[in-house]
Parts: sequence; C-alpha cells; structure tokens
Amino acid sequence: MAITAQMVKELREKTGAGMMDCKKALTETDGNMEAAIDYLREKGIAKAAKKADRIAAEGLTSVIVDGNKAVILEVNSETDFVAKNENFKNLIAELGNHLLATEPASVEDALASEFNGTTVNDYINAAIAKIGEKLTLRRFEILKKDENAAFGAYLHMGGRIGVLSVVEGTTEEEVAKDVSMHVAAVNPKYISRDEVSEEEVARERKVLTEQALNEGKPENIVAKMVEGRLGKYFEDICLNDQSFIKDPDQKVGKYVASKGATVKAFVRFEVGEGLEKREDNFAEEVMSQVKK
Repeated sequence: MAITAQMVKELREKTGAGMMDCKKALTETDGNMEAAIDYLREKGIAKAAKKADRIAAEGLTSVIVDGNKAVILEVNSETDFVAKNENFKNLIAELGNHLLATEPASVEDALASEFNGTTVNDYINAAIAKIGEKLTLRRFEILKKDENAAFGAYLHMGGRIGVLSVVEGTTEEEVAKDVSMHVAAVNPKYISRDEVSEEEVARERKVLTEQALNEGKPENIVAKMVEGRLGKYFEDICLNDQSFIKDPDQKVGKYVASKGATVKAFVRFEVGEGLEKREDNFAEEVMSQVKK
C-alpha cells in the first residue's frame, strides 16, 4: 500500500512521533493506522516523542579505551537524578562500545547505524520509554594513537567533565592522565601557541594595545607592555604554557617534555555546556504573579 503524506501527518498528530518514524511504522504495517500506533508504542517512540521538546542538559560524559582507539562521548538526560541511574550508565557504556566498533562520522550517522537488531536512535527511544526522560546522544569524538603513545582518560565529578588526551613519546598512562586532569581543571583551548590563528592573535594584540593606551601609558612602552600581556593571554588558553596544577612551578609542556613526550591531542566535554538548562513558560510565570 502506498504511504501518503496525509497518512504520515495523521500518525504524527496521533502519536507525536517524528516524520521518519511515522513513515517507517506505516510502511511496516502496510498503512494500518492502528497497527502503526501500536508499532510506535512498542518501540517506545510514541512515548518518547512527547518528551522531545523537553531540555536534556544534564547527563554524563564517558571515556572508553580499546587498544589504540578511544572514544569520549556525552549523553544528556533531563535531570541529574536519572544521570545516576544504573540503566542510564549502562546505556552510555553500550553506546561508547558501539561507537568504537563502528566509528561513525557524525552523531547523525551514529543514530542511524544498526545496533542490537535495531538502530541506535530506536534503542535510545526504547531507553527513554523505560527510564522516563528525554535522553540524547549529544556528541562524541574518537581518537587514535600509535604504539609509542598513551591515552589519558579522566572523569571529574563522576562524569560531569570528561577528558581524553593523547600523549606521544611515552606509554605511561599516568603521564597522559595527569594532562587530562589538568585539562579538566583549567580548560585550555589549544595545545600550543602554534595552534592559535594569526587572526586571533592580531585581535587580542589590538585589544591589549587599546587597553594600554586608555590607561594612559606612553606610546613608546605600549608595544613592550602588549607583548608581555600577550604572553599572559597565551598562558590562559594554551596547555603547554600553563602552570601544571600538580606542580605550579613548572609548565605543562615542560612536565610532559621531562617524560620524553609531547601532547598530541585532547578533547574536553563538560555536561550541558552551551545548552539551555531550563525554558521558562512566560504565561505561567505571569499567572503565578497575578495569583499572589
């Protein structure tokens, strides 16, 4: 039976499920509307869709290492309470292992990939129906290393912040973990000054120059002052230039070099960063004030 746009629209209105899920349900049930509704309910999609407009800004990060590959991922939930749920933690572990095994190019590819006889998207929807909150695979990154390198896996506050680093020139995981702990605490943007674009440096130099001039500093010493302050700027954003949290008397770059190594990469995820935590209902807020 041909599945029409009107049929898909009707099923969406009845269940609140997504367009592609509705089309698939109708295709699987040969256009039978009631059977399609049951199909979506069985998959947990109808119930999950009702939660789709909620904000999932809590959750956990996780890091999984497997030989010369490792993945860091963030899965969001609506409440911190659910983030402590064992079913939620198991879901993250399953997703992490799947990502390592399949190496999808994007979150969209990951959600569409086959997993336990279904898709990752459907599997998460089933978990939503079971756990009772909106859950989202927000992001992930897979890093690789060679034999003469080490991964640094570190979770802070039980997974509120996750860091995965790669240190080359040593196989000592403790060195790499030290780097990851520092990254979790200080949150650098780059590994070294070489990674900072010329445009960013020029913009910062301009700002610092204007600041010095506005402070009334003589023009003949402004340039020297700016270079000094630019050095402090690099210390704020570049890992190698930062004072090592475990030994503030030396820089991170010097610490790693003392182990015969260099930092090749790091990824830092903090749960919910950049996400809106809560959307206020303006009408309800007004009414609550009126009733007082």
